[in-house]
Amino acid sequence: MVEEVMDLLRCEPGRTYVDCTLGGGGHAEEILKRADPDGVVIGMEWDQMAIDEAGKRLKPYGSRARIFRENFIHLSEILKTVKIESVEGILLDLGLSSIQLEREERGFSFRGEGPLDMRMDERRDCTAADLVNGLPLAELERILFEYGEERWARRIARAIVSERGKNPIQTTVALRKIVYSTIPKRFQSRRIDPATRTFQALRIRVNEELENLKEMLESGWKVLRKEGRMCIISFHSLEDRMVKEAFRKWEREGMMRILTKKPLTPSEEEQKKNPRARSAKLRCAERL
Repeated sequence: MVEEVMDLLRCEPGRTYVDCTLGGGGHAEEILKRADPDGVVIGMEWDQMAIDEAGKRLKPYGSRARIFRENFIHLSEILKTVKIESVEGILLDLGLSSIQLEREERGFSFRGEGPLDMRMDERRDCTAADLVNGLPLAELERILFEYGEERWARRIARAIVSERGKNPIQTTVALRKIVYSTIPKRFQSRRIDPATRTFQALRIRVNEELENLKEMLESGWKVLRKEGRMCIISFHSLEDRMVKEAFRKWEREGMMRILTKKPLTPSEEEQKKNPRARSAKLRCAERL
């Protein structure tokens, strides 16, 4: 949804924008192009592989692209280090990048075989394997139900505990097989892989994604200048609900104005080109 994001951010020369989820640098590059010749992008990303890719992509823009390996909850501190008090735009794209999904050794995808890792920041200690093999049954069930919205959470959690009692569950394929064998075939969707919700739940828990988003929504908007805008792309209902409620709260309190009364979604053409975008929802608010 690059065009929609660029239109809402109103990228112009002389302005400063923050891409809180830099990834491979695609959005950041578009912002820099449209803010030519002197617009600046502060890029934040905690995945070193993504930073390496983004660094190559944004190298032609020199000092106009400033990249930091940091979680976006530290946005205000990063801005202080570069002596920037406020910015015209903030972007969060909460989806996984292709860099993460396409590398089996990262353990995000169940389509290939890799270690059950799922850490966006490999400096973190806890992996998905640690959770799967170490959490009590009740906590596993809670994570699958709350973060994955998985109706079969109890059965899957029990199957995981049973299997790990025989051998540790270490790979994406091993976990996927457990999920497949647990959900009755008549309830397995053809449109969405049966393992999707389990993998989503574990990834969210490993990276504390909802906690980070909550903290960002509580304080991140404060660095926006008057008429500055925050755009957030979410990919599942838990995130979108948090964003919607935060935006409504800001509007009620007279701090922000919602620009997307209903979330923008990808066109059919974009969904055909990029099936992973089908669940994306874009919301934007402007500071008053």
